[in-house]
Amino acid sequence: MKIAKADRGRIILAASSGLMLTAAFPNLQLSWLAWFGLVPLLAAIRDCGVKKSFKLGFSAGLIHYLTLIYWLAYTMRTYGYLPWPVCIAVLIFFSAILALFSGVFTATVAYLRLKPDRALIMIPVVWVSVEYLRSFIFTGFPWEFIGHSQYSTLQIIQISDILGVYGISYLIVFVNTVIFFLILGLTKHDWQGVTITRRFAAVSITAAIFLSGFVWSYGQWRLNAIDRLAKAAPQVRSVIVQGNIEQSVKWNPAFQLATAEKYLRLSRSAGNQNPDLFIWPETALPFYYNHNAALTAKVRKGIRDMGTYFLFGSPSFARKPGRIDYYNSAYLVDPEGKPLGKYDKAHLVPFGEYVPFKRWLPFLGKIVAQVGDFSRGKIGATIPWKNYKLGVLICYEGIFPYLARAMVKNGASLLIIITNDAWYGRSSAPYQHLSLAVFRAVENRRALIRSANTGISVFIDPAGRILAATPLFQEAAVFDHVPVLTEQTFYTRFGDVFAIFCMAVVVGAILWKGSQEIRLRKNIRR
Repeated sequence: MKIAKADRGRIILAASSGLMLTAAFPNLQLSWLAWFGLVPLLAAIRDCGVKKSFKLGFSAGLIHYLTLIYWLAYTMRTYGYLPWPVCIAVLIFFSAILALFSGVFTATVAYLRLKPDRALIMIPVVWVSVEYLRSFIFTGFPWEFIGHSQYSTLQIIQISDILGVYGISYLIVFVNTVIFFLILGLTKHDWQGVTITRRFAAVSITAAIFLSGFVWSYGQWRLNAIDRLAKAAPQVRSVIVQGNIEQSVKWNPAFQLATAEKYLRLSRSAGNQNPDLFIWPETALPFYYNHNAALTAKVRKGIRDMGTYFLFGSPSFARKPGRIDYYNSAYLVDPEGKPLGKYDKAHLVPFGEYVPFKRWLPFLGKIVAQVGDFSRGKIGATIPWKNYKLGVLICYEGIFPYLARAMVKNGASLLIIITNDAWYGRSSAPYQHLSLAVFRAVENRRALIRSANTGISVFIDPAGRILAATPLFQEAAVFDHVPVLTEQTFYTRFGDVFAIFCMAVVVGAILWKGSQEIRLRKNIRR
């Protein structure tokens, strides 16, 4: 099928947006590209109808997600033992599902046929609405929204304590739209049949400068305020232990004792810092703690020798009538090694911790085959410790803002993420995963400690600074201290009200546009 020259140009523009958006994220980390990465896509749909706009948005999204989450194929091949053709097919399928959201964005913009002044405001609103939709539909996958690309720009991300990452996404897409309209004005091209005047371009630039300046000023003010609070707050001294256990041997019974001994050895190496808490990663103990008598006794003896508190990951189970429920858990134990509390993971990984639709997809199986399908724990559950409560997120849970919010609302004064990113190898995924953790700290103004089996393990302060970080695939025992804050932010109390408002505006605009079309058809028939 022959593609017209104009359509080829539009496809190239859409594809270039997809590539620029990917480059804005770790580990290329060219975050500045996000501020104009959508301009080519907007140019591609400038004068297109709904169907063509959807196809162009879908194309941009497909290129973006194929290059952003390419590591998914590696994970399925290496640890799911699937043939490469199946891995690539699943990657393409999953990327296509995510690309639908990009298609919905461009189709909605085209359907509304907004005049430039309304488009300037509404294009970012539509984008935020689609991101919010992606955060919960199909169990949710809020992985690397456009706002997440700015995780290392501290002044920009501070507004997350009010608007969440969606406020940053709005600002970025607003600036993209202003740049796009400026280019249209300079090149004397129109938008949906409307000429872009110099006056409109000047007003748009002024609005972008004002909005960006406001966000930056708020960010600097909040940075100073949070730093003052952190300086006066109690400090928790802790050690992150990164065992660097290869995923291929992690669940092999022959290596369980060696794994436990390695974590104890690394912990002893940092014991002279007198930490309040040692933190080991997700499933650091690949056996059922408190059930496997010999291995549990070994770990307890090591903990007693160090005489302080430990938090670590271990699978657990509960016998119930007619069944056994398995959990991916985090244990807090006292200086004697006795459990003080346990958190069971509440948001599970599809195909990693349970198989959705397994009646229809039996061939996919489950990557973690050593235990049965996991059951879900209680959302928002915290673990009491001394005078504090710990909010523990396990691996994938760190990408979901609602889980951290629920814990802080329940009194968590310190957030901890334990994870195992060995699945991802040396791909971009560990860096992308880390970037999302920064937002959990800023949104809730809580220090966050992230302990990862193979890295990247970090201490993050309540302003989103990464205080210390380990390299990938190295053994490490890192000591630092973090402040304990107790204030609850607007975002903690009210959540994604900004994103919900944006979605309500979009739904209202679509309904209004639809009613207009119905009235127009009725008038024509008359």
